[in-house]
Amino acid sequence: MQEGDMNEKRTIQSVFRDIEAFFQENRRMPTYGEMMEVMGVRSKSVVHFWVEKLLAAGLLVRDAGGFLKPARSTTGIPLVGSVQAGLPCSAEEERRDVISLDEYLVNRPDSSFLLSVQGDSMIDEGIKEGDLVIVERGREPRNGDIILAEVDGDWTMKYFRKDGKDVVLEAANPQYAPIHPRRELRVGGVITAVVRKYMR
Repeated sequence: MQEGDMNEKRTIQSVFRDIEAFFQENRRMPTYGEMMEVMGVRSKSVVHFWVEKLLAAGLLVRDAGGFLKPARSTTGIPLVGSVQAGLPCSAEEERRDVISLDEYLVNRPDSSFLLSVQGDSMIDEGIKEGDLVIVERGREPRNGDIILAEVDGDWTMKYFRKDGKDVVLEAANPQYAPIHPRRELRVGGVITAVVRKYMR
């Protein structure tokens, strides 16, 4: 593979950095066609060549659906300390660690996904319209968990309450009445985190 031999001059790390830069900017992996442009090559066979190398090196992995993704986010933010949410205090900034937000927020990446929040039924829990929530599939809900559920054909996000065989879904807003499933309740996942961006 002549073009592949030419691209051997590039390192695996440099190819991965280009792919990861695309991933960070677009919030998704590039297609094979887009990888041709990202890598500066003219054939998908060369893209395949590099993808196999990245998989073998553990820099890329395939998720449960067979789709490529970075094995882990290499973008970290310095964790410099803590701050009181009450009265202000003076403390010297001290760098303690570098933390990746996806690693901090997501325990099971292969079983988790993001949803954008609509409505204000969970506002007293601090979950507002426009927030993103991380939903983990396959986790058995416990009393007090916030869950994503399909109730009688409609999807909703509410507190999970169970007493014996009776299940009630409760909002974090007194304007909404509790939901008592009449025919069907299907749990889509447990909410494990909420993300809010103040500056867009």
